[in-house]
Amino acid sequence: MKKSTLWDWLTTVDHKKIGIMYLVAGAFFFVLGGLEAMLIRIQLMFPESNFVSAQAFNELITMHGTTMIFLAAMPLLFGFMNFIVPLQIGARDVAFPFLNSLGFWLFLSGGILLNLSWFFGGAPDAGWTAYVPLSSAAYASTGLDYYVLGLQISGAGTLIGGINFLVTIITMRAPGMTMMKMPLFTWSTFVASALILFAFPALTVGLFLLMFERLFGANYFIVEAGGNVVIWQHLFWIFGHPEVYILVLPAFGIFSEVLSTFSKKRLFGYSAMVFATLIIGFLGFMVWAHHMFTVGMGPVANAIFAVATMAIAVPTGIKIFNWLLTLWGGRIQFTTANLFALGFIPSFVLGGVTGVMLATSAANYQFHDTYFVVAHFHYVIIGGVVFGLFAGTFYWWPKIFGTMLNETLGKWFFWLFFIGFHLTFFVQHFLGLMGMPRRVASYLDGQGLNDLNFISTIGAFFMAVAFIILLANIFVSRNDKAVSDPWDGRTLEWATSTPVKEYNFAQTPVVRDLDALWYEKMKGNKRLPVAEPLGEIHMPNGSILPLIMSVGLFIASFGFIYHTYIISVIGLGITLGCMLVRSIKEDHGYHIPVDQIEQDKEVG
Repeated sequence: MKKSTLWDWLTTVDHKKIGIMYLVAGAFFFVLGGLEAMLIRIQLMFPESNFVSAQAFNELITMHGTTMIFLAAMPLLFGFMNFIVPLQIGARDVAFPFLNSLGFWLFLSGGILLNLSWFFGGAPDAGWTAYVPLSSAAYASTGLDYYVLGLQISGAGTLIGGINFLVTIITMRAPGMTMMKMPLFTWSTFVASALILFAFPALTVGLFLLMFERLFGANYFIVEAGGNVVIWQHLFWIFGHPEVYILVLPAFGIFSEVLSTFSKKRLFGYSAMVFATLIIGFLGFMVWAHHMFTVGMGPVANAIFAVATMAIAVPTGIKIFNWLLTLWGGRIQFTTANLFALGFIPSFVLGGVTGVMLATSAANYQFHDTYFVVAHFHYVIIGGVVFGLFAGTFYWWPKIFGTMLNETLGKWFFWLFFIGFHLTFFVQHFLGLMGMPRRVASYLDGQGLNDLNFISTIGAFFMAVAFIILLANIFVSRNDKAVSDPWDGRTLEWATSTPVKEYNFAQTPVVRDLDALWYEKMKGNKRLPVAEPLGEIHMPNGSILPLIMSVGLFIASFGFIYHTYIISVIGLGITLGCMLVRSIKEDHGYHIPVDQIEQDKEVG
């Protein structure tokens, strides 16, 4: 009996379908975070505005930051990583398909739980960093419990995903694909996954301590009971600064693929790019306290973290020059994907320059908690990560969805978004230098802040209109079918059929050089060399257990939030029961016969 389409998606362990689900869910949360940002900018458009209350403003800035970082940027990158990385390394799936599915459902249930706080007593209101004592039981309502438990569930899914990518890339590369023949996007996924492995436990520990303090009366952060509020900042930023590189390194990988493809040139300085990526990942763990220059660590600690922060500019600079030299002398095509890659370079450099300014600990005393920091952060995250997501969207859309996005609408989208982005955030540097503090719901008239805030809000409207054009593009392009290799690509994902078969490759390809597909094209070969004769392909069965396990934790969270521990026991029992079923039930998967594979080849 043929399964229904809905059941197929709910139970799938296919990395491509899970990648698409990450993209759809991430886009949904991206829209939510964008709406929250628009409400923030409308409130600040004019002095002494009452568009939203001060309490609602605190909730909006908390949820905007949390949603964009944890529920939009990360999942959208995970969507591309899930779909593309196994194809780029010539694998049939990820190492642990069941865990891949579990990671997605954990992320989604955690994200839904966090956003339900809007409807049950108010969203978290202590800022996306949830500093104590603002997030302690004395000051914050149950919204913070939704924050703590939602991020724990979602973070567990991210950690599972990171481990899965590490094992997949280490153990499942096609024959001949040494580490130094991997595409840059796969390399950046590998390093970002290693950062996830080491950074997320710090966040998990911090959230556990905060949960035990809020729910069970522990005293980790209560100063009068012997606790220390600065411990939370250390735990959060030991995770939080590597998180920036967890986000931006895969975006760097996307830019490397896009710039190389649309320059018709091999990436300049491939080895230097790989080592720069590794060095950025390594140094990313040594700079967390540059977020804490004002807490009183002392001049020695401040100086060490300042120097380490400035040192990260060196491998990042290597990457910038390598991208520029890839473009130099190339036959550059100004597609929408490449426009985002080209727009990224000056935008991200500006974010890097202000980052070095903020790394100067003495100057940081003046910049700290002003709009200068807001401008810097958004130049890094939007100018780096979001531009990367949009470049990846236009670049890989034909492979993922089998249709071509309209390039004319795409260019309208790029220019409106690019102009709106700089309008919004460039002026915020000056607002910060003029002394406007961040996270304030209003400002007084006559302080010289009116015009720049108005310009900033107009820029936000430009970005909103641009995103609407992207949604329209997706709708109008849904019948424009794509060929398998529309960009004359260089890496293995473009060697597969469109749409990609569930087994990816009928026969495992052999990799003979960097940019494996381009190498074979230059040799005049019509197809990739293969490592084995055509034979049956073993595939894993789908499972509903990951979804049920996530629902169990979702239910248990309500028991903890409202101190109804019987509900927590029921929810945890559901999750543990699924784990028991998974451990005792043998599931050997299924085989795709040779005649089916040959039939697929003829159709393709």
